[in-house]
Amino acid sequence: MYYLKLVGQFYQDMRRQKLRTFLTMFGICWGTIAVVLLLAFGVGLEARSRQSMHGMGTNVVILWGSKTTMPFEGMGIGRQIRFRQEDAEYLERKIPQMALISAEYSKWNVKIIYKKNARSITLKGVQPSFGELRNIIPEQGGRFLNDLDMQHSRRTIFLGNKLRDALFGEGSNPAGRVVMLGGVPYTVVGVLQKKTQNSNYSGSDENMALIPASTFRGSYGHRYADNLVYRAVDPDLSELVNKDVYRELGRRFKFDPADKEALSLWDTTEGDRFIKYFFMGFKAFLAIAGVFTLLVGGIGVANIMYVVVRERRREVGIKMALGATGKTILMQFMVETFLIVALGAGVGFGFSAAVVQVFKLPIMSNVIIYVGTPTISPAVALGTMLVLGIVGFSAGYAPARRAARMDPVRALEF
Repeated sequence: MYYLKLVGQFYQDMRRQKLRTFLTMFGICWGTIAVVLLLAFGVGLEARSRQSMHGMGTNVVILWGSKTTMPFEGMGIGRQIRFRQEDAEYLERKIPQMALISAEYSKWNVKIIYKKNARSITLKGVQPSFGELRNIIPEQGGRFLNDLDMQHSRRTIFLGNKLRDALFGEGSNPAGRVVMLGGVPYTVVGVLQKKTQNSNYSGSDENMALIPASTFRGSYGHRYADNLVYRAVDPDLSELVNKDVYRELGRRFKFDPADKEALSLWDTTEGDRFIKYFFMGFKAFLAIAGVFTLLVGGIGVANIMYVVVRERRREVGIKMALGATGKTILMQFMVETFLIVALGAGVGFGFSAAVVQVFKLPIMSNVIIYVGTPTISPAVALGTMLVLGIVGFSAGYAPARRAARMDPVRALEF
């Protein structure tokens, strides 16, 4: 009953001072919106950046052979290092911390034909593990290249989704159909599920075609792979695996493992680490900016509460004269402060949630490609409520304490 009376008193005060109460609540509301939306967009942008980067593969390493630059065991510099599929199998046996590896063969400007539709494409010869390494997920109704395709050198082919659209029509399922590749028939086994890919080393996957590495070698006579692709069992072990790769290949090809120029290596886990620390700092900056906005709103609440205490001196004096304790007066003004903060925060959370839902609508799909889908995470909501609680307490305690210590005799003089 007591707290209901406090709420009623607060409501009456709001009605008497509509503009003042609105402006006070607006400061808290705007601060809440700033914190929640800034961090929600930060979370969405980080997720989009990771998704785009992982379009090429999650924590993969791409390895190319180069030329030696250091003499080793009587052999001179300038020797070319070139890989075969056997080298991939050798590394998989020798390095336990290596989860997956695939040799990758490439041929450019290969003509692919289906009926009257023809395209000039980049053709890849890969092992079945390549699909998992490079996050190549087939659409429903199809599959990726498998071990039997490799063992029997089958003429099977996996298509990028844009290449499928050009040959068969957008959204079609060509699994089981036959295309002509350099005048040779190949059976389509699957199509790439659409994915975001903002990085590559030989073109986007959506425009490529993949066939078994064994079929590729038999058809085009390529002895050497263009590169190897591998992944460690744990991203934290990637650097250790890279060192093991230099050691084992140095032993196999007779070059000094310290000769870093003998191999060319792109470790995408470094990009993951960059994104992790960049967005950690970015979100910290956004959080600090939002908190300062809330603090400004809190200062406004504190100033208003000082004015309220001054205007209601006679009321406080009468209550004290009738037996109200300092604790009762303190609680009254603290409750009013928290109600102001709570109402402003509630409106701010509601508006933020509405904005987030708008960005999830289909009409915003072209926007979220670039900024990601904003997400109000539980940590953001909890952190914001904690800050709001601190702001509310800090803004209300000093004015409420001043009211609680007021001399009732002097208060009644006003």
